[in-house]
Amino acid sequence: MAVYTPVPPARLERWLQGYDLGRLADLRGIATGIENTNYFVDTERGRYVLTLFERLSAAELPYYLGLMRHLAARGIPCPDPVADRAGALSAFLEGKPAALVTRLAGASVDDPTPAQCARVGALLAAMHLAGADYDGGHANPRGAAWRRACAAELRPVMDDAQRELADDELALEREVADAVCTLPAGAVHADLFRDNVLFDGERVGGVVDFYFAGRDAWLFDLAVVCNDWCIEQASGAFDPPRLAALVGAYAGARPFVAGERELWGPMLRAAALRFWLSRLADRHGPRPAQIVHPKDPSHFERILRLRRAHAPALA
Repeated sequence: MAVYTPVPPARLERWLQGYDLGRLADLRGIATGIENTNYFVDTERGRYVLTLFERLSAAELPYYLGLMRHLAARGIPCPDPVADRAGALSAFLEGKPAALVTRLAGASVDDPTPAQCARVGALLAAMHLAGADYDGGHANPRGAAWRRACAAELRPVMDDAQRELADDELALEREVADAVCTLPAGAVHADLFRDNVLFDGERVGGVVDFYFAGRDAWLFDLAVVCNDWCIEQASGAFDPPRLAALVGAYAGARPFVAGERELWGPMLRAAALRFWLSRLADRHGPRPAQIVHPKDPSHFERILRLRRAHAPALA
């Protein structure tokens, strides 16, 4: 989340007349994240999050908003999009497609305990199973094809060691591509980092920011989560108690198949490659914003090299 497009309160007041939410009480920009413009919006009748989409088109939004509605209806604690008086889940604001979703209780954790990791693992499995019948026809937007294209664009700003690293990882992805296509798959969050899960005490209050979601192997989604939730933040190395807790809780709700065990190492590497490349792209092609905190690409380059050196077995 970030603020690229300023929204004056008076302009938002007029926009909110299309909703049955009462008058605007408070409007505050949200600084975390880097993709979209986000505000906390309080009205007379509730608390919401307003998102103005800086890259997604209005035609792309039904998949993401529909997925959140689908999961919320099945008991997953995620934002539920708010329909306007005409029943639409999105509308233009300041020239950008925009949506309001319910605001969830809780706050993100910086240093999760194994018990919190276990709750995230169980929730991720529940999300996968709940979304198994959601057919939006939308592949992971940062999947293998995107990673190949992004790496090609970034070659001029990489040093020789980085180009060799990217080339080697893309070669591995091509090598295992057919096997990956046989893995259990469905809608994935694809960005379930620590800042996208809210804890309300020890209870998970909600999962937010579904705007990188798409269809992919569930194992890839688990790898994304483990590469963030189960590490020592400074080094990027796995913390065994956190990893065992998260993976164990996930498997308790959705047992693994044989092919997933064999591809765990490549999935951990693919997940690290995805975020190394996206952060490099953000570093070398920043967008102007009133509030934004770009993230360090070297963190995921370090994680990728660690996973190449050693990938734990899928317990």
